[in-house]
Parts: sequence; C-alpha cells; structure tokens
Amino acid sequence: QVQLVESGGGSVQAGGSLRLSCAVSKLYNLNYCMGWFRQAPGKEREGVATIYTGEDIIYYADSVKGRFTISQDNTKNTLYLQMNSLKPEDTAMYYCAADQWVPRCSPLYEYSYWGQGTQVTVSS
Repeated sequence: QVQLVESGGGSVQAGGSLRLSCAVSKLYNLNYCMGWFRQAPGKEREGVATIYTGEDIIYYADSVKGRFTISQDNTKNTLYLQMNSLKPEDTAMYYCAADQWVPRCSPLYEYSYWGQGTQVTVSS
C-alpha cells in the first residue's frame, strides 16, 4: 500500500514562505497522479495543486497560481509544494494524496492514498 508522510508545515507571517514535503513509499511505478490538498476549519477540502509527470500535467487552484509551485523528485520519492507570498487565507491543514490513472490528474477525483497532514498557519 502506498504510504505518504507530509512535513514542513509551521507558522509564518503573511508574505513569508514554506516548503512542504511528502515522502512517498511503496510507489512501484510512475503512473500516479499526486497532489496537495488543504482543509481549513469549517471549510471543504480544496485541491491546491496536482502533478502527473508521465503526461506533463500540472494543475493549480486559481487561489495559489503564481505563488505556489508543485514538484516531485522521483530519485528521492518526494513530492514538494513551495509556497511563497503566503496569505492568512492559506491557513489550513495540508495533505498530500496519490492515485493511479486519475483522469487529467483532476483535483476533484477521489484519491485513494492520503498522508496524515501538516498544519500551515499564516498570521497577518
């Protein structure tokens, strides 16, 4: 079973940066779409960014375009989310997720594998 472990969350002031990492294990091929999602208290889970390097597909939510960058290092089996120019509204629990054969690597797909989450808090 695929295992995902996030790290890198924390507290930062508005305008600051954080880099989230997601260590992936038991991923035996590259036909996986991977993504970052977030959920703030009282809000629905939101797809932040997804990536499928097999077909050069990358998705960003409009709210993070130009500020966040998703990437993956297959040699290290790690997924990253570089977050710059953070805003208080970025405050949420951030999760990484993965699944195979996700149509267009859509953030709306019901992903099978999830990490435990890492908290990001942005103060104004």
